[in-house]
Amino acid sequence: MNARMAQSRFVTPTAPRVAGPLIDPQTLMAIRNLELRARVVVEGFWHGLHRSPYHGFSVEFTEYRQYSPGDDPRYLDWRLYARTDRFFIKKFEDETNLRCQLLVDNSRSMTYGSLGYTKAQYANTLAATLAYFLHQQGDAVGLMTFDEQIREYLPARHRTGHLRHLMLRLEQPAGGKATDLSAPLRRVVEVVKKRALMVLISDLLAPVETLEKNLGSLAACGHELLLFNIFDPTELNFNFDTPIMFHDIESGRDLFIDPATARKDYLNKLNAHIEAVRSVCRKLGVGYRDFATDRPLELALFDFLRERMQRGKGTVKFRRYA
Repeated sequence: MNARMAQSRFVTPTAPRVAGPLIDPQTLMAIRNLELRARVVVEGFWHGLHRSPYHGFSVEFTEYRQYSPGDDPRYLDWRLYARTDRFFIKKFEDETNLRCQLLVDNSRSMTYGSLGYTKAQYANTLAATLAYFLHQQGDAVGLMTFDEQIREYLPARHRTGHLRHLMLRLEQPAGGKATDLSAPLRRVVEVVKKRALMVLISDLLAPVETLEKNLGSLAACGHELLLFNIFDPTELNFNFDTPIMFHDIESGRDLFIDPATARKDYLNKLNAHIEAVRSVCRKLGVGYRDFATDRPLELALFDFLRERMQRGKGTVKFRRYA
């Protein structure tokens, strides 16, 4: 029988460490096709995990049961069949499919970038990577892109062609105006009735009070929440050398600023904003990761799994298809 055999594996909470070189984001962004970009990251993730000290995964299941027509043949135990001449299926512990809704900021502030690509391109690649990874695991993935209003919405599904539709939606360029987290998060509460993992990818340049209110509504519905706060490196260090005219791409205002004078005050306000967002996330039990766009995306995938592990039973099971 020439069937693809799926292995149910787990990693321990200390696992997110990778051996070997990671993919430089600038090199990755040179790949024009978004789905191919995501596949490169996921395959790099698997390769790094295999080369790391944590590659010794094991199969974890609770019991066997006799095979019935319609069961997935990937879980047949062929060694047991060789001994007994009967077909048995492994029943895996807590083997449930995940429902994940990706919420991706496409507002105008996400069009900023100092590395040859924008925060929006990086955020869309991160969303595509998570979608590709989860789709490979047999999980249902959905998408909502937004700026001051909802731009695209796909409910969480796992079916033929769905991943391709999701990738095409992510390839749409950002170009809205202000970031408005209220409308998309309210919409998610309205349309996603079953419990799901919500992954919000945004620069979060919005009032913290708005974020707290709407994240609280999602948490009250029983959804698990994870935030990726995306920054360009220059936003984090403000390493401009000479006075320069800055253009606020959301308000349209031009501001002449001397970086030497403004840097300290700017960094104080930015750090206060980030800490306020972290505080809200701690209060609501929401996972939070800040991510600069020069950071390899394999690490984002590790952070995603680490967050899942910390909120689970100490292990996260996932399947890799040969």
